[in-house]
Amino acid sequence: MRATIEQFLRFGVVGTVGFLVDSAVLLGMMALGLGPYGGRVLSYIAAASATFALNRAWTFRDARRDAPVARQWGRFLALNLVGFAANYGTYAALVASLPAVAQYPVLGVAAGSLAGMFINFGLSRRFVFKSG
Repeated sequence: MRATIEQFLRFGVVGTVGFLVDSAVLLGMMALGLGPYGGRVLSYIAAASATFALNRAWTFRDARRDAPVARQWGRFLALNLVGFAANYGTYAALVASLPAVAQYPVLGVAAGSLAGMFINFGLSRRFVFKSG
């Protein structure tokens, strides 16, 4: 149980880095004219790639390495589409319904990140970064 809690805390730290990547890329894409929805798709992919690398190297460093990195990254992205649905759904609903979030979309990124966090941790731990 302690190991799971420690992993979850590391996962949360990595998620914070992912939030910063997500937010920075989103703001950059919006500055380039992509808008809050299209920009968010690209920012999520950037954040998911960063968190995959950090989770692989730190959070789940003791996991088996029986799959090539590219296949493991693909599995991570595919399984985390479930968390992405919760993440992006929360984000889109808040941007569409709350003027403050529409004006400051990073608030929606934060809410979406929290919505997907528990789902992504469970899927990553069980199916992507399995214990040896």
